[in-house]
Amino acid sequence: MTAPEVAFVTGAAQGIGLATARRLAADGFRVIAMDRSAERLTAAVAGLTSAGLDVTAAVTDVCDRASVVAAIESAGRVDVMVCAAGIYNDAKFLDLDETAFRQMLDVNVIGTFIPAQEAARRMQPGGRIITISSRGALGGTRFAHYVASKSAVVGLTRAMAMELRDQRIAVNSIAPGFTDTPMTRSAPSEMFAAWEALEPAGKAADPAQIAHAIAFFASPHTQFITGQTLFVDGGKSLGGLSI
Repeated sequence: MTAPEVAFVTGAAQGIGLATARRLAADGFRVIAMDRSAERLTAAVAGLTSAGLDVTAAVTDVCDRASVVAAIESAGRVDVMVCAAGIYNDAKFLDLDETAFRQMLDVNVIGTFIPAQEAARRMQPGGRIITISSRGALGGTRFAHYVASKSAVVGLTRAMAMELRDQRIAVNSIAPGFTDTPMTRSAPSEMFAAWEALEPAGKAADPAQIAHAIAFFASPHTQFITGQTLFVDGGKSLGGLSI
């Protein structure tokens, strides 16, 4: 009997990461759920395993290379790496300071780079890396630091795909639109409602809808696709406001 492929998911304690861990495990992967919050991760994984899914928790700081290496090596192999960990906060451009800007870049860019690089170093031909960028990479108001970080993820994805294609490692990105997650729910309720009203469907995406797209790139049957960014935003990126 062939052993199941192993998929790692960062930011797996909640939101898109948790939905992705659930979807990949349901698809037959052995999933290693990575997050820096031990309490949230333990609760999330307990819920998944109680449903009969093969998911293991690995408390990990994606910005700390030693932490990432320990998590990856604990599984013995890596076939898929989903870099879903990320942060967001709202701030006007003129109010931003270097501390807030660097923190956004550290988590969203460095926190994608390290897990992707360490996974690629251990992947066999046929491996898949999926990053999470954002429709916000197209621009927007009140989150210039977030826009910059997610634009960097798009560029990093293309660069990784170019360098890793000879090793037959596919690297792609999912760019979600406005999605109902604990991160977006941290905004004031009136702001969340205003953003949701701007969506073509009149509501935010469910994290499971984003996870379906991630599962597409995680499939070995799509390994011939690489260097692409897929917008999953209900058509919002076709025109109009970018939030």
